[in-house]
Order: sequence, then C-alpha cells, then structure tokens
Amino acid sequence: MNKNIKKGLIISFAALIFICFFAFNLDSYFHLHVLKEQLHSLQQAYQENPVQTIALFFILYVLFAAFSLPGAVILTLAAGAVFGVIGGTIIASFASSLGALCAFFISRYLFHDWVQTRFQQQLQAINAGIQKDGAFYLFGLRLIPLFPFFIVNVLMGLTTIRPWTYYWVSQVGMLAATLVYVNAGTQLAQLNTLSDILSPSLLFSFILLGLFPLIASKGLHMFSKRRLYSKWKKPKTFDRNLIVIGAGAAGLVSSYIAATVKAKVTLVEAHKMGGDCLNYGCVPSKSLIKSARLARQIRHADHYGLEASQPRLSFKKVMARVHAIIAAIAPHDSVERYSELGVDVQQGYARIIDPWTVEISHKEGHKTKLSTQNIIVAAGASPIIPNIEGLDDVGYVTSDTLWDTFAKLDDVPQHLVVLGGGPIGCELAQSLACLGSQVVQIVRGNRIMAREDSDVSELAMTAMQKDGIEVLLQHDVIRCERDGDQKFIIIQDQEKNERRIQFDQLLCAIGRAPRLSGYGLEDLGIETNRTVVTNDYLQTIYPNILAAGDVSGPYQFTHVAAHQAWYATVNALFGHLKKFKVDYSVVPWTTFIDPEVARVGLNEQEAKEKGIAYELTTYPMDDLDRAIADGTTQGFVKILTVPNKDKILGVCIVGEHAGDLIAEFVLAMQHGLGLNKIMATIHTYPTLAEANKYVAGAWKKNHAPKKLISWVEKYLAWKRG
Repeated sequence: MNKNIKKGLIISFAALIFICFFAFNLDSYFHLHVLKEQLHSLQQAYQENPVQTIALFFILYVLFAAFSLPGAVILTLAAGAVFGVIGGTIIASFASSLGALCAFFISRYLFHDWVQTRFQQQLQAINAGIQKDGAFYLFGLRLIPLFPFFIVNVLMGLTTIRPWTYYWVSQVGMLAATLVYVNAGTQLAQLNTLSDILSPSLLFSFILLGLFPLIASKGLHMFSKRRLYSKWKKPKTFDRNLIVIGAGAAGLVSSYIAATVKAKVTLVEAHKMGGDCLNYGCVPSKSLIKSARLARQIRHADHYGLEASQPRLSFKKVMARVHAIIAAIAPHDSVERYSELGVDVQQGYARIIDPWTVEISHKEGHKTKLSTQNIIVAAGASPIIPNIEGLDDVGYVTSDTLWDTFAKLDDVPQHLVVLGGGPIGCELAQSLACLGSQVVQIVRGNRIMAREDSDVSELAMTAMQKDGIEVLLQHDVIRCERDGDQKFIIIQDQEKNERRIQFDQLLCAIGRAPRLSGYGLEDLGIETNRTVVTNDYLQTIYPNILAAGDVSGPYQFTHVAAHQAWYATVNALFGHLKKFKVDYSVVPWTTFIDPEVARVGLNEQEAKEKGIAYELTTYPMDDLDRAIADGTTQGFVKILTVPNKDKILGVCIVGEHAGDLIAEFVLAMQHGLGLNKIMATIHTYPTLAEANKYVAGAWKKNHAPKKLISWVEKYLAWKRG
C-alpha cells in the first residue's frame, strides 16, 4: 500500500475517533463530578475483577494519551481514587508513557519527514540541540505538568530524538507529576461534602502540584550544575570578580564595564592592546583606504574639471601614515589608560586551570595564578591559512602581517595576488590597486562578496574591475612554486585549464578563524565548534565562564564584539540576579570598498532561503542631486519590508558613505519605526542622506490609496466648477 494512503488512513482514523468522542458526548463522562458519582461503582468493579479492571483502565488511558483526547487528568485522579497511591502511580505512569510513545510515533510517521524537509534551515539549530541535549530538554518539559503533555508528544515526534530515549525520559520525567495527581485522587475519594475540600492533606496535594514544577526545575538545575563542577575544588574566597582573556574590542569593553561598577577585574593580553581591530584590521585598513581613494581622485581629477595626473606617491610614507594613525589611537586602548580606569592589566598568556583559576605566563618567565568568580574569553580570531603546496616556499602575507611587511617596502608591490573574495580581500585588493599595484584576485566561488545579494556583488565586481583588478571567479589554487627569484601561483578553472601567474606579494584573505586553543578550554571540556559554544546569555557549559567577540560568533565585527561585551559582563557579574539574552535582531555592517556596501537586517537571498515574504523598494543613487553633484552616482538604496506594511525587514545601501547612511535605518529598526516615519522626517538638502527619505517616498508612492485619490480628483474637478 502506498505510504501516502497509509498516512491518509491513519489521519482519517484519528479524526473519526475525535468526531465520535465529541459527537457522542463522551467528553461529558470525564469530569470531576462524574468521577465522584461513579467512584463507588469503580471501586466495587476493581474489588470484584481486579485484573480486568486494571487492563481496561490501562488500555483506556493509553488510547487517551495516544490520540491526545481530553481527560488524562481525570483518569490520573481516578487511578489514585480506585487503585491507591502505589498501584495508581504504577498503572498511570506506565499507561501515560506508553500512550505518549504512541502519540510520538504517530506524529513522527505522519509529519516528521515533511517538517524536516520543509523547514530544514530553521530546524538545524534545534536538531543540533536535540542531538546534544535532547534528553535533558525533554526531562525539563516533563517536569512541568502545567505544560500540555500532548503538545510535547507531537512536537518531539517531529524532531530527531530517538524513540527509546523519548520513552524512558518520559517515564522518569512524568513520574513525579503522576504521583502528585494520583495522591490528589486518593484525597478526592474521601470527599463527602464541599467543606472536605479544605482538608489539610488535600490542600497539601494541590499546593504540591503548584510548587512541584518550580522545585523540580530548580533541583534539576542545581543537580546539573553540581555534577558539572564536582571534579573541581571551589575556592572559599576569590582574588577577582572577573578575569578577561584578550584585550581586543570585546575584552576592553568587558573590563571597562566591570571597572565602572567597581568590580575587581584583571585583563590579560598576550600580544598588543587593542587587538585585531586597532593593530591589523579596522584602523590600518581604513587608513590605507583613505590614501587609496585620494590617489584615485587625483588620477580622475578631470571628472571634476581639474587636470588629471598620476599621483606621485611614496608607498613608504603611505605605510608610515598608517602606523602613525595606529599610534595615535593606541593610547585609547593602552595599559596606562585601563590601569587608570581601575583595571588590573597583565601582559602574558592566560590559561584556565579550573572554572575559577587562571594561570598567567608572563613574558619574563614567571607565572601568576589568580582565582576569580567569573571568566570572559575574548581571544579574538586569526587569519585562515590555506593548505596550498609550496605556499611557505614562496611566502605570503595576511591581513595581520601585511602592515609590518609592507612598511619595509620602498614601493607598492608591482604584482599582487589576493586569495579570497570576501570583505577583507576586496577592501585590500582595491586599495592596493588604486595605489599602483597590478592586482589579480582569485575567488573559488562564482562571485565576490557572496553574503550580499547578487546585484550588489555584480556592482562591486564592476567597481573592482574599473580600478584595474583582474577578478578570476571559480578558480582553484593548485600550487605555488619558485623559479629562481621569481614566484608563481598555479590556478585552475572549472574546465581544468591551468594558468601560471607571477607575483611579488601574495595576500591570503580567505577568512578568519576564532582562536579556540591554547588557553585551557579543551581541558575543561568546553565545546568548540568553529566558535566557543555558548547559550543565549554567552555562557559556556560552565555558567561562570563566558565568551564574547570573534571567538564566540556569530558575527566577526568590532561593533558586535563590543555589543556582546555588555551582555557577557552583566551576566557574569549579576547573572545570579538577572540574566540578559544577547540581542542580534538589528546588526549592521559595512564593506569599505568604493562604492561602500552597508547592510542591516535581511537581504533578498536570506529572505528567500528562510521563506520570509517581503516587498522590495529600490532608489537609485543616480537620481539623487547631491550624488550627481559629487560624481558619486554608483549604487542604490534597497529596502525589504513586510508586504503591504512599512515595517522594515532589511536595508542595503551601496554608494558613497553608505556606512554612515545606514545608521538612520539601524535606529528605525531598533525602535520599530517604519518608512512613514522616515519619510515624514526633514532631511537637509542637498545631502546623501536624502536617499533614505526618497526610498521611503518610493515605497509610499507604490502604496498610495488609488481609490481615495480618484475621489479626491473628482472632488477637485467639482470644485473647479
């Protein structure tokens, strides 16, 4: 028989049972007053035919649980009233668990495959959680009798939890609640008048029913925590309230907040204060980009009515400026500043010895051990180095090493190869091309900036090519090799055609990976899966050990690291009083190529992947007066909204100063303001920011009340006479 026919028959049978149950008014028999009326008859039947009575009751209970019929509570009370506490608990416990398993199997057979296929993307995290801690989640739900068990049965059938695990956890998890209900049933059996309801034993049963979920949940949490920490000896006193590992954006903000609230905090950094952003990322790259854009403007000065010329640049001076800017900003993140703020800054390598102890290996050779109530891991990320034959022989630079290496050069690299088509690779490739390098950018994928929409990627690629970059898409690197002093990279396209490219410098920019090893996570059993695995509060499996910044994901942005730092610090210091879930609902970011690409919320490809309905409104920059005057007409503003509503789902801006323009939409999304509010806001003329108002106006025009306008037109015609 066809599987779909079988499913149809099962659904029809279940529907028939439901219809009959209510059509024949069978639900009226499962009320407390009916149980009281029939209690004597039930007890007598049990005394005369105990085996048959138990068997019939057991089957009836299984059917009720299997088909999620209302009345399970009355049956459990009846079990106590008829069979007593011990017998009633055994019968009701096994019947309810077996019925729950039947409901589980029905749900899994009918809907599991369809749900898993239809919502594959959304269920990835849930399936991973079920695979890891499914029994724990289920046990927690079973300890809350107020949560409808039939919903648990159906929903768990849609997950990947194993049937045996589901059965035994249900059997154990529902036992305590069943016992409480059965006990209440034994008390109900003794009622003669309404005043008997106030008997102490019965009141105790119902009080226990109300308190049990809280007591059980708290006990389960304490048991889990105690078991986790049992192999470590907790200090009686602590040297610190908080130790932060890593002095990048997340570490600096965490220690700053802790010091502000007068916590005793130690910040440990093994290398440079300020982390990746100050020393290798945001600050140096944006300094280089500024010089590169100025060089391009000089090269294309005729566009502004001036005489175009080749910029006479000193690459050594350009790189010296980059390092001077780093030095100018460095005091903001320095040891001296943070020491003045009240942070104990120690330079060395930190290693977590146990949940409350951090060992610091100082550069001078000595070691320090500090006890602490809480630890925040903010170790950042480092460049991914691809496994390419001959790579070490030819040498390479990364976004970390480029700045010191290029500072030693007299001239810009004549021939530069860039591996990677992400934001870092694109920003550096374009900047160095504008400064005079002949750049070849090699990308494995079918487009650059693959996280953006295809129209954004195409516009970015056109801009890169316009600056003289040769972008090679869908190419694999085969090997690197030397021929005397000359260095080559051999690549291959999809047709297996090989090409040999000579270069002076090779930049590896295929991504960055969190620093997950070297500071003791492995020894404590803290899980790492591309990032340090944390919950919604940034806590690891040890609630007093948290992670923030690039090391915890899901975004590798300085502003997100600072955002996480607040949650990590507050949850670490005050989580025993109140915890806060980290909020990623509105996260903006910008790729600083020219034209800039800024985004917040959903883009089109993400909305399609997640099956989210949206409406698209676009405004081209070549229609904006200020952009025309500035000669920066490349780009557009693209907004995704809820269909027929002005609620913003996501925004992408491509154009001059897009990273600044996106802030208005970030504010709007954070505070629930729609496009009508933006359109009603006065924007200075002529500015680039007017594009935000005009795209809102374009949305409004598409939603103009045509029928009303038609009536207004007729009214005005009538007024003219």
